[in-house]
Amino acid sequence: MKRSMVVLAALAAFAVPAAFGHGLGGDQAPAVSFGDMEVTVQTNLSPSDITAGNVSTADMQIRFFDTLTNQTLPQVTYRVEIYQGGALLARNLFYDNDGVLNVEIRPRGNCIHTEPWRCTDYYGSEHISAPGALYAEGSQRTVITGPIFEKGGLYNIRIHIEGATSPKALLDDALSYDTFVSVAQDQFFTIQTADAAEYPAVVKTYYDEVRNFAFNDADNSIYFEMPFDWDPSYVEQVFVVHEEVRVPKEFAPYSAGKQFTGYVNGVELGARALINDPYSYSDMNVIHFLVTNKDLVNINAHLGSSNHDNKLMTLRLVPQEEIVTNTQEFYLVDTTAFERVPTDVAIEWEAAYGGGDTIPFKITFLDESEQLIKDVRYGYWLIEDEQVLAEYHGDDETGPGILATEGIDTQHVYVPSSGQYRLDIIVYGTGLDYDPTHAGVGTALLEVGPSRAGGATPPEPAAQEPAVPDWVRTSAGWWAAGDIDDESFLQALAFLIREGMISVPSASGEGGEGSSIPDWVRTSAGWWAAGDIDDESFLQALAFLIREGILVVG
Repeated sequence: MKRSMVVLAALAAFAVPAAFGHGLGGDQAPAVSFGDMEVTVQTNLSPSDITAGNVSTADMQIRFFDTLTNQTLPQVTYRVEIYQGGALLARNLFYDNDGVLNVEIRPRGNCIHTEPWRCTDYYGSEHISAPGALYAEGSQRTVITGPIFEKGGLYNIRIHIEGATSPKALLDDALSYDTFVSVAQDQFFTIQTADAAEYPAVVKTYYDEVRNFAFNDADNSIYFEMPFDWDPSYVEQVFVVHEEVRVPKEFAPYSAGKQFTGYVNGVELGARALINDPYSYSDMNVIHFLVTNKDLVNINAHLGSSNHDNKLMTLRLVPQEEIVTNTQEFYLVDTTAFERVPTDVAIEWEAAYGGGDTIPFKITFLDESEQLIKDVRYGYWLIEDEQVLAEYHGDDETGPGILATEGIDTQHVYVPSSGQYRLDIIVYGTGLDYDPTHAGVGTALLEVGPSRAGGATPPEPAAQEPAVPDWVRTSAGWWAAGDIDDESFLQALAFLIREGMISVPSASGEGGEGSSIPDWVRTSAGWWAAGDIDDESFLQALAFLIREGILVVG
C-alpha cells in the first residue's frame, strides 16, 4: 500500500478505559454493584479466531475485576458453565489466587450421550480452602476436555462468582454473568454456472451449521440457511451473527473490488453489515455478514411478530454492477512523539458521490504486512478549513471507539459541497483491552467533486499531471542519505515549483541561506525515493510546509 503524508493541526485527548464490549474471541459482561465497586468478568480465547477441527487446544482466560479502577479482585472462586445451543457441555468449580483464571480447553468429539456434559473431564489440583474447586498448582494447568469448541457456533460461557478476596469468603448470592464467544466452522460447497463451470465456495460460520447452499445463475447470488431463534428474548442476548463467504477471485462476479448487497430473511442489510475483504487471501474474495444485535432487532421489527416464532435465518448475497471508486491511503502516527505506528488506513468511496451527498466511506485498517487489523476501535472527524463538520467515536457509554471487528468498516458522512476536506482518523486501540500497538492518528485529504449519484454523465478524465523527473527522486534519496547538502535539495524543490508540480502562491527562487528543513522531511524524502509513499502525497506535504513557512525555499 502507498502511504500519504500525515498533517495534523491539533489532536483531541481522550481517556481510554481498560475494556468494554464484545469480540468474536472474547466478551465482557455488564458490570454489577459489589460493595463500592462495579464488578464484571471478561472472557478471552487464545487463539481468538478458532476454526473447529483446526486446533487441538485453546486457552480460556476469565478475569474478575472492578470496572471503576480496572483492579483485578484476588482469591476468586468461579463456577464455570459452558453451553452451546442450550445444551450444557461443562460445569465445574475453579479457584484462582490472583483473580485471572486460565483454563486449557481440549476439544474432543464423538460424544454419544444425549447429555453432552457427561462426556467432559476436568483436571487440576483441588484447592484446600475452596473444596471442589480446581486450581493450577506449579506447572500443572487446569484442563477441561470434552465436546467443547469441536463444532462451530456461538458458545455461552456462564460464570458465577461464588467467592472473592478470600476463598473462604463465600458470597450470600453468587454474582452471575453471561459471556458469549464464537467458534468458526468451514463448510465447503460448489458453485455451478449455467455454462457448467464449477468454482469452490466456502462458508465459514461462527454461529451454527449452514444448509441448503444454492447459487442462482440469473443474478449470481448465493443463498444459504441456518437455525436461528427469532424470539425477541433470545435476540436480545445475541451480540452479532457472523458468517463469512469465500469465493475465488477468478470468478468474475465475486472478484476483488466488487460491491455486494446482502439480505437476511429477505430484509436488505445496511452497508456496515456487509464487508468485502480482498486482503485476507490472495486467491479468494471474502464477504462477511456481520449482523449485529441492532440489525436483528430491526429485521424483527420489519417482519413483525410473525417472525418471532421463526427458527430459521436465511442469508442472500447479490453482486452489484461494477462501480468507479476513489481511494486515499495513509499511515498513522502516535499522539505524543508523532512517530509512525504499524497501521495503514485506506479510505474508499464511490466516485458518483459528491457535494451534497451522504457518502458511504469504506475504512480499512491494515498492518505493515498488509493484513487486516481485527477488533479496531476508532473514531473520525470530517474537517473543512479547520472547522469540524462531523465526528463520531462510537456510542458505547463505557469508552470511545467505533468497533471494526474485521478491520473494515463503512461510515455514512454528509459532505455539504464540492471541495477539499480532511478526514482525520484516530485508532484508540484494539480488542477488549485497547491494545495500543496500532493506536494512532492520521489524515486523508479528500477531493470531493460534484454529485453524480443521480445518474448524470461522468465528467471527462482530468489531464494527466506531469511526471516528477527521475533525477528529482534520486536527489531526494541522496539528500536523505546525507550524500548531498540542503541547498542542493532545495534547488530540486525550486525546480518542482517552477514547473508547477508544487503549487505555492508567491514561492519562487533557488533556495539559499536561511532555508529551514525539519528533520522529519529528510525521513519522508527517503521514503518517497524508496517508493514507500507516492508522488502526490509527498508533493502535497511539501506544498503545505512551504505555504505555512515551515520549509523555506528562496
